[in-house]
This record gives sequence, structure tokens and C-alpha cells, in this order.
Amino acid sequence: MKLFKLLPLSLAVAGTLASAGAFADNHDIDAMEARLAELEARVGGEFADVQGTAVDNAQTELPLGIVFSGYARYGAGYQSGDSLYVGTAGGIGGGNKTGRLGNEQNGGEFQFSRSFESDAGAVWDLVFMIDHWADASWADDGGVNVKKMYAGASNVFESQPELYIWAGRDFHQRPQTDIDDYFWMTHDSQGAGFYNLNLGGIKLDLAAVGQVEGDMVGDNGRYAVTSKIHGMNFGGLDLAFYANYGFKSEKLDSDPKDTTADNAYQVAAEANFSGQKFVVRYADNAVDSVFDLAEDQSALLFSFSGGVGLTDNAGIQYLTSYQSIEGDAVEDRAQYNIIVRPTYQWNDVHSTWLEGGYNVVDYDDIDATNSSWKVTLSQNIAIGGMTWSRPMLRFYATVGEADNEYIGQNTDGSYQTSNPDTLTVGAMFEAWW
Repeated sequence: MKLFKLLPLSLAVAGTLASAGAFADNHDIDAMEARLAELEARVGGEFADVQGTAVDNAQTELPLGIVFSGYARYGAGYQSGDSLYVGTAGGIGGGNKTGRLGNEQNGGEFQFSRSFESDAGAVWDLVFMIDHWADASWADDGGVNVKKMYAGASNVFESQPELYIWAGRDFHQRPQTDIDDYFWMTHDSQGAGFYNLNLGGIKLDLAAVGQVEGDMVGDNGRYAVTSKIHGMNFGGLDLAFYANYGFKSEKLDSDPKDTTADNAYQVAAEANFSGQKFVVRYADNAVDSVFDLAEDQSALLFSFSGGVGLTDNAGIQYLTSYQSIEGDAVEDRAQYNIIVRPTYQWNDVHSTWLEGGYNVVDYDDIDATNSSWKVTLSQNIAIGGMTWSRPMLRFYATVGEADNEYIGQNTDGSYQTSNPDTLTVGAMFEAWW
């Protein structure tokens, strides 16, 4: 295959990129201690999500004027194989299960917010965000969309100073695992709710929301009640529980073409400890979102991810997960994957990452298994010496292949197959601010 004819070129380019940091000076002791202190702060949850609300970014002093924040990644990849990206056909749910490094599309989210404080001490904020993610594989144009426009307030009740009440359109309930870029729940929508209702030390989040109809201003008739119980800390173990219920309105019931289920639900638990995360989630008539309202199917997810430091300069990030889907309306199958990303920090600017991923979709009632693998070598230039320091410039090479034994069935009963290889050399930036 041409993949292997081009493999030496890929390794040569990647090797050249990787060698750049080899001439960098080692860290001195003071700089290392500063990075370790930053790491401890990060693990302790002291870093704020700049795209969040006042519920995430409680501050003693409000920022003056309009705050511009966001997330973006843009660049170019030169495709020398059959496909620019690596993936497995028949995958369950979203995310980048063969690994996200060197395997991501361009796009960004750009947010503007303004905070106010009333004479009584209540803190208000208005938040507006547009995004730019449209890709030719699923969209007709590359326009921007309004993803957030909401108002919220905290310190409204003297007995509940942390309670944050909001209404409008927002990113809603999107817990994520990182190196597979998987939002294992996502209910972006418009509606109303609250965060951080203190129930004797345990906190409750609750909302009622409607799914937005495309790029329009109204909902599409699919609704959800979402909830999260959190704030349970046991000697370094942080637990959270989720429960969501989806249903539809007469807007869908009155449509003669409607085939959605009457309801759906999800329950999940998330445990964080020492930089590691374990997730278990069960969904009925849904996978990632109860907005799915997908009749006669259920999905089960187990995921374990995290990272450890091996030396002062070297570390490793990893993720492994298992997810299954079954029911009368779907092809029963299981998906399991593993992603490993060793990293080496040459100094406060230069780092080298090597990410390998393997992803399998195994069908129960079909004699077929789909799989994909990839390896990406990335030489990085960043604003700081931590793995998550951004902005970051990346120069990378990716090699991989998918072996799909089943992507559909022909009229004679034989299986349609595909076997695309990937060889991509590219450059991009990634930033959150």
C-alpha cells in the first residue's frame, strides 16, 4: 500500500521536528519547583475555566469591561494517504477514539462576557459566544453560529451565596475526557436552571432545557431535565453523580413522520482522584444525550483516563474505554480503545509528544470487526512549561490505517468494506484564553 511507501518520508519529517528541542537547556531547580507548584494547583482545581460562568470563576473582584475568552485551533495538514484523519467505522457516540493529536479538525469558540454587581451584592453576568466548526463533511457552508446568550446571577440569596441561577442559551452539561476529545454527556440548549445549591455540604445542579432547532432561535420539540450532585470529597477522592431525563412535546407528537421515542434517560458516576478519572454511564434510548430519543437502544460506557509524571521532564497521559450499544433498532456492537501519549518537556518552551491509539468496533450479530490505529509525533512550542500551557504551536506527522470489514451490506448479502490509510504532515496552533 502507498502508506508504507510513504512511511520513511513521514518518519524523516517527524524526526526533524522532534530533534529541534534536543538543543534546549534543561530546567533549573527553581523553574521546576514553580512548575510543580502549578501542577499541584491544577490538580487541586484552582484553575478557572475561562469559558465558564460566574459559577466557575468566583472572584473577589469583578473584571472591568468586556472579557474576551475562548478556545480555537486552526492549521493545515498535507494529506499523502487515502484520508486526512484516522477513524473506525461504526463507532459509538462522539469523540476521537483513535486519539486526537494530529487528528483534529479546525475550529473555534469565541466568547464575550460582562459582569455587574448590584447595590445589594448580587453578581450578574451576560455571556455571548459564537463558534466556527462547520466542516464540509456535514455542513453546506462555514458560517458561524450563536452558541451562548444567557444571563446569570449569584449571591442572590443570603443563605446560598454560591447558588448561580441562569436562563438563556448555553453550553450545557458537557463533561469530557481529554485525549479522545469525548463529551460523554452533552446537552447544549436553551432553558433555565441553577448550579451549586448547597444541601448540607453536597451541591445540586438542576436545569430544564430544550434542544435548539438547527441554527434557529426556537427549540425542536426535544426537552431534557438534567441534574448533577457533586461536592463529595473523601480524602482526595471527588465523586459526582448525574441523572438526566429526555422527553418530547406536542411539536413532535403532532408530526406524522416522527419516529422518536417518548422518553430517554441517563445515569452516570464520575470519580476523580490523584489526576485520574473513572467514568461509568448507562443510557436508555440515548447515547451521549437524552435529546437523542432513539427508540429501542441502550448504551453502557466505562472509561478510565489520567496522567502521571515519570521524571521531572517526562510524563505520560493515557485513556482506555469500553462502550457497548444494543437494541432492536441498532446493530449490537462493542467499542474499546486505548490511547497513550508520552510527553517530554525540553524546557519552558519546547516539548515533544508521541501519541499512539488503537480503536476496535466488534459486532455481535455480524461476522465483522472494524479497527483503526494511528501514531502521531508532534514537536511543540508553547507559552509555558506545562502540558496544558497554551497558546501552543504544533508541527506534527501522523501515520495510521483503518481496517473496516463492515460499513454496509450489498444487495447480494456481501459486506461493504474500506481500508483507508493516513499519512499527514501538518502545523497548527491551539489556544484557550
